[in-house]
Amino acid sequence: MPLPVVYHPHYSAPLPSTHRFPMAKFRLLHQLLLEQGVVQADEVHRPLSIARRDLESVHPRRYHEAFSRDHLTRPEQRRIGLPATRPLVQRTWLAVGGTLLTARLALQRGLASHLAGGTHHAHPGFGSGFCIFNDCAVAARVLLGTGEVRRILIVDLDVHQGDGSAACFQHDPRVTTLSVHAASNFPLRKVDGDIDIPLADGTSDDDYLAAIADRLPDALDTIAPDLVLYNAGVDPHHDDRLGRLALSDAGLKMRDRLVLDACLRRRIPTATVIGGGYDALDPLVQRHAIVVRAAAEQARLFDLP
Repeated sequence: MPLPVVYHPHYSAPLPSTHRFPMAKFRLLHQLLLEQGVVQADEVHRPLSIARRDLESVHPRRYHEAFSRDHLTRPEQRRIGLPATRPLVQRTWLAVGGTLLTARLALQRGLASHLAGGTHHAHPGFGSGFCIFNDCAVAARVLLGTGEVRRILIVDLDVHQGDGSAACFQHDPRVTTLSVHAASNFPLRKVDGDIDIPLADGTSDDDYLAAIADRLPDALDTIAPDLVLYNAGVDPHHDDRLGRLALSDAGLKMRDRLVLDACLRRRIPTATVIGGGYDALDPLVQRHAIVVRAAAEQARLFDLP
């Protein structure tokens, strides 16, 4: 069966032409995957905005209202790095709803991909590094709260440490965070997660993949999660403007296959989000498509429903 994916046309909210966040990548990724036949139009699921009650399972009302009403202080806005325009507020609420929908599709179908998500620098009470609300954290809390799952593993392979996710679950043993990241990169002050694997600048394919292969299978077997939320950031690529690692396109593809294969062999439902990536739009979109192609291949390989 085709891979279920989640996308909304409002994900690419307009930004000033000089802004360095590549907001158009969501629209272009959706377009590319349809054109190449990786995704079928009837398997593209459109999310609703996250419900306020669900968002507040992680983010207090005083914070999300201040953001949504453009009442954050200038230092708080600078820390996020994105303007609180009406279209951006709308896409932010939609994207969190999109990750929750992706997670529920994964529980139903075994595997699902979100063409956005991975805003792992958002802490409960503040945003940071282009991250306003922590979509994976909210999805995890909602599913745990409804009893749909009992244990979740967040596998975060963005080049930057998932400090916000670690902060959200420091005192919640039901969620385990595993982060593989460049040790010297943003954020300057890391938050201790459950499994942190810091790597030296310039780490390339072989050493990077070995680090994951050394820790992920044991984590899956020990934790036995009911769901994996996989942040497949492409900023570990050697051409990324904000990364410091040295992965190739082939390395990213092997990484995604390794993660998905390890999860699906254990029959663990897996939801993917695209995470970070900073480069010219064309190569960036091609890189973000790698995880969706890998997921589509794995869905066929494992004959998922």
